[in-house]
Amino acid sequence: MTLRDWRPKQFKVGEDPDPRFTLANERTFLAWARTALGLVAAAVGLEAFGTDVVGPVVRTVLVLGLLVGAAVVGIFAFTRWLSVEGALRTGRSLPVPAISWLLVGLVVGAALVLGVVVVVR
Repeated sequence: MTLRDWRPKQFKVGEDPDPRFTLANERTFLAWARTALGLVAAAVGLEAFGTDVVGPVVRTVLVLGLLVGAAVVGIFAFTRWLSVEGALRTGRSLPVPAISWLLVGLVVGAALVLGVVVVVR
């Protein structure tokens, strides 16, 4: 068994693309991974320091929403990296980053909830 046998199926089809495109795809993956880590950091910060700002129920909902969102973004980052690599290798169109709407909704929703809680308080 060789090292090439351990690659995902997307890396076994088509031809190797220009390395610049593969590296750009990798940088995009890392950007999505940083976004997921940022959501985890926001959840940790809210749980650790948000006790004076929001009540326990709202804080728990926000923290869980941020953590679930981070997990979804992390999974999306990996699957998108693979699908873009497959598209690059076979000459297909690149997939649309549909998860962007979820990320925008998550951040806007958390900001609105925090804004309402701070104003009502």
